Amino acid sequence: MTRKRARSPIRLDWTPIDLKLRHAWTIARGTSVVKRNVLTRIVHGGIEGLGEAAPNARYGEDAATVRRSLERLAPLLGDDPTRPEEIAVRLEAELPDRRAARASIDIALYDWIGKQQGVPLHRLFGADPARAPLTSMSIGIDDIPVMQEKIREAAGFKILKIKVGLDNDRKILEGIRRVTDVPLYVDANEGWKDPRSAVETIRWMQGMGVVLVEQPLPAADLDGVRFIRDRVDLPIIADEAALTVDDIAPLARAFDGINVKLQKSGGLLMARRMIERARSLGLKVLLGCMIETSLGITAAAHLSPLADFADLDGHLLIEDDPFRGVLIREGRLVLPDGPGLGILGTW
Repeated sequence: MTRKRARSPIRLDWTPIDLKLRHAWTIARGTSVVKRNVLTRIVHGGIEGLGEAAPNARYGEDAATVRRSLERLAPLLGDDPTRPEEIAVRLEAELPDRRAARASIDIALYDWIGKQQGVPLHRLFGADPARAPLTSMSIGIDDIPVMQEKIREAAGFKILKIKVGLDNDRKILEGIRRVTDVPLYVDANEGWKDPRSAVETIRWMQGMGVVLVEQPLPAADLDGVRFIRDRVDLPIIADEAALTVDDIAPLARAFDGINVKLQKSGGLLMARRMIERARSLGLKVLLGCMIETSLGITAAAHLSPLADFADLDGHLLIEDDPFRGVLIREGRLVLPDGPGLGILGTW
């Protein structure tokens, strides 16, 4: 009688990485010059899969909480990386609010699966790379001459995403229009508080070539956002309000679409489910990111053909990116065709 050979457990490793920003990054909530992320790696059967956590204090995570979370989650991975959905159930049950930590494991699992099968992730998810959208380039809040210089550095992008939400939004837009005429997304990051003044501002911004507005009010103020949406012609996209699949149905009464990010949803699997749920409710999908290396951005890019809009530029905000992956040509995402993530570089 032949005894079945026991499988070895999935090994999980991690290491912090400090990402120095090209420019100070300011949004309505604050400013940063260095971003600390956590790189992950799973190893099983001689194959490794890589992942990245880009935690954000807005969602209750930082590099320290990610490392503690990974310590708790590692024993739950089991011995079969070909079952990412089953693993996701266990990890979410253990730490439901540690989505960046879970995302880093999920990304690594799918990288492992793609490498094992010899196919790129976009093929695993049924996404046609020829349908990858244009991506915007984000411009953080700064002195207007500095923002104008950032825009010059972003020459070649067909869309810019402008961070707003302070008291000088109109001056910022006027300054930007002195150096570019490309379409603009604006992202208030919950910075506006009064729906009536937001309506006036958005109507004015539409005349300045703004084509999309993201998270104008605090996440909890759905009535305020609905008031805005009923009075403006631009699509209003939820970001901070859209964290999980369960959030989406209530948002449909106030927003025209959602911003899906791997790092705030829990990874590729959860992001794909959010996209499917949004589609079922007739909502638009913007695929976004945090400040991440090309590892994390490339993971998201593999889902980009399933989205209406993309804002996958976090790797362009940092110096000394340790990885190479998705390319941007004439503002459009070009997905790698190698197995798994298809990135170059490791740690």
